[in-house]
Amino acid sequence: MKEQLYRWRNKQIRQHTAVIDGEIAPSLVLKNATYLNVFLKQWVKAHIWIYDDRIVYIGEEMPEHVSDETDIVDCAGQYLVPGYVEPHVHPFQLYNPHSFVEYASKRGTTTFVNDNLMLLLLLQKKKAFSLLDDSQTLPVSMFWWARFDSQSELRDEESFIDDDVVLDWLSHNAVIQGGELTNWPEILSEDDRGLYWMQEAKQRRKVVEGHFPGASPKTLTKLKLLGADGDHESISAEEVYNRVSLGYYTGLRYSSIRPDLPGILAGLSSYGGQFYDYLFFTTDGSTPSFYEQGVMDRCIEIAIESGVSTEEAYAMATINAARYFGIDHRIGSIAPGRIAHINFLDAKDAPTPTAVLAKGEWITFEGYAFQRLTPNIEWPRYGLSELTIDWSLREDDLIFSSPIGMTMLNDVIMKPYLVQSESQSQSLSTADETANVMLLDRDGHWRISSFLRGFTKSIGGLVSSYSNTGDIVLIGKNTDDMNQAFERMKELGGAIVIVNQGEIIYELPLPLQGVMSDLSMDDLMVKERELKTILKEHGYPFNDPVYTLLFLSSTHLPYVRITPKGIIDIKKKEILFPSVMR
Repeated sequence: MKEQLYRWRNKQIRQHTAVIDGEIAPSLVLKNATYLNVFLKQWVKAHIWIYDDRIVYIGEEMPEHVSDETDIVDCAGQYLVPGYVEPHVHPFQLYNPHSFVEYASKRGTTTFVNDNLMLLLLLQKKKAFSLLDDSQTLPVSMFWWARFDSQSELRDEESFIDDDVVLDWLSHNAVIQGGELTNWPEILSEDDRGLYWMQEAKQRRKVVEGHFPGASPKTLTKLKLLGADGDHESISAEEVYNRVSLGYYTGLRYSSIRPDLPGILAGLSSYGGQFYDYLFFTTDGSTPSFYEQGVMDRCIEIAIESGVSTEEAYAMATINAARYFGIDHRIGSIAPGRIAHINFLDAKDAPTPTAVLAKGEWITFEGYAFQRLTPNIEWPRYGLSELTIDWSLREDDLIFSSPIGMTMLNDVIMKPYLVQSESQSQSLSTADETANVMLLDRDGHWRISSFLRGFTKSIGGLVSSYSNTGDIVLIGKNTDDMNQAFERMKELGGAIVIVNQGEIIYELPLPLQGVMSDLSMDDLMVKERELKTILKEHGYPFNDPVYTLLFLSSTHLPYVRITPKGIIDIKKKEILFPSVMR
């Protein structure tokens, strides 16, 4: 019998101790194992006994009692390390929670701490909690956050995030973190509701994760006083050092937007002190094709290449994150009492495993555990069905007018500009990089439109049901193409669709509420690369268009955003141009 949701029952624990006494045979014995003891930071030789999903013994002895069902594996010549921990997952970057962890587990990442934002926005709480509970049957460890803000400006945010919702999430056994605090400036100055939720997280002995890009030591000190425990927004070795020196656990990021890890590690070599115990890795919700390099295994590889010892590098991907979350009694090490998450390596400095054991199940053997245990996820029973839109754009929806436009500085940062003259024609000129842009309520109640410079020179119409708020993004130079792309997106039940000169040149169905794909990660990578190629051919000058679509409405980034309330000046928190009812 496997771990029952969030803890082992008394009967199971008695069975585990009975294995030591020789009364019950272990399920699996890993003999002649050389494993990394993360407490000693040494490689140790031993035999490892496992019963169902739990490590019950490590030492010099072989079990007195084995049965026909006991699997004995000789690990001579291999190196065993704990399953890796990804402590900061956004499991909805076109992929879904299941497809991401299935892919990552085959490369050794067996524990995930997931953002709950899309579950808050898209699902009823009861269905979301059913998804959390059912995820415990997967052959990985799945944990979640409790968000305190929407990361945008919703017209009815309190219907999604209020005291009852946040406290119920914080009380759920699968939730081990409050935050991340993308609204930290408000909490620092005047948001007593957010501060109250931070204290409630602490009361429940759950950490509070920050989101503090560019914060000074003085600001970090004040946020520590408010209750922040960790932060993953450092972009330099100095920022990492400042956080650790103040007692923060600090995530080192290697993501598609911020691949900072190599530079940070190079810079840290100039600092004295023993700070590695307070560092861990994260890929921070990268877009699909970035993961061709790997997940946590790639981060460990970079650390080793940067001169970090193998023992410290593996600790940063395992026990450090487990200690941060207070779950090191269950994961993060190969030790008695821990869940049997174990990676098998050909060499100490080769972190991509040749075999993976997760909850005592072989992930990377033929017919690996995901396909055998959960061949199909019934997404509609959780409320993640196709997006249903039973309305169409009107002629006046496609009249674009705004005194404020937005200029892209990179994939995700935009500055405002004053619109000198407006064109209400069907097509914008391809002589410059100005396109129409609209955020449209998925229920058809409101819209906000403007102009966007720097996204494309020639695309007629792109429509995406994938966005930070779950609403519809339209970008393009031709209103007929935009309308055609919108109608095709509706037919697909949610999608990213590109139409140019009346021809559909790209489509990616997103059947999980218009936000997530049901494709495997490998297939999704192909589709994302195709999207990038098409957009670059039409003038997109940056590297991560998926994040552009996601963050158009995200108010934790400077300088201007298009949100459900309107176009907002982020620094001043002012609505420059309001959204309108349709």
